[in-house]
Amino acid sequence: IGQGKVYPLISRRRFQQMDVLEGLNVLITISGKKNKLRLYYLSWLRNKILHNDPEVEKRQGWTSVGDLEGCVHYKVVRYEKIRFLVIALKTAVEVYAWAPKPYHKFMAFKSFRSLPQKPLSVDLTVEEGQRLKVIYGSLSGFHAIDVDSGTPYDLYLPTHIHGSIHPHAIIVLPNSAGTEVLVCYEDEGVYIDTYGRITKDTVLQWGEMPASVAYLQSNQVMGWGEKAIELRAANTGTLEGVFMHKKAQKLKFLCERNDKVFFASVLSGGSSQIYFMTLGQNSLFSW
Repeated sequence: IGQGKVYPLISRRRFQQMDVLEGLNVLITISGKKNKLRLYYLSWLRNKILHNDPEVEKRQGWTSVGDLEGCVHYKVVRYEKIRFLVIALKTAVEVYAWAPKPYHKFMAFKSFRSLPQKPLSVDLTVEEGQRLKVIYGSLSGFHAIDVDSGTPYDLYLPTHIHGSIHPHAIIVLPNSAGTEVLVCYEDEGVYIDTYGRITKDTVLQWGEMPASVAYLQSNQVMGWGEKAIELRAANTGTLEGVFMHKKAQKLKFLCERNDKVFFASVLSGGSSQIYFMTLGQNSLFSW
């Protein structure tokens, strides 16, 4: 395994979620004790490594998005030239939109409060280039909010499962004009449209309960189980690869960059090991 050099950039702060938005020159995070939404400037982080720009050194390196606290999950969705930021809070969903210079920040667009279910994961789709819909997962299933009317409604409730569910991922399928979604929960995935109708008879069935599920740019879905990592076709759920672990462990998806997928082992005591896999031809991976 190659030894990458480690640079300490931000210390003594807990991070729950983060993404690099290179086009906007920011790192977006849910971080801190109060789970605030905070943006760090990439130029400021880069200067902490290179120390070659005294102007950047003088500036504050971060800014908050609104005064949001208690953030649970966010998703950045690009539609044409607009970048939306949809955020799940304890009992609400907020939608922000990126305002370019001179503002250069995310500005509040829509707010949906006092939702009947607590959102745990969230996404946004643009149906047929016209209607914005928020889709979110909760302990009872998946729900949608029509952004124009603000009306929430149930999309899919897996009533065959007794008790609460764990929503892993909401995947808006490409080439569906934003109207077809694969929702992954527990060890299953179901294909539905944005009105809650089942669109495929097939159910995506993982070989074991994944700790993490992610959609890859290759139009595949990856599931990280304790014994193996599974790779499946997003449109059909067909198994396309299995990669066994040397030892049983809980793994969490971090990000996809170029042809590499990064993920981390979740260990007790807060320590973790970071891994990556390289996407090769015919979806073969190498460690």
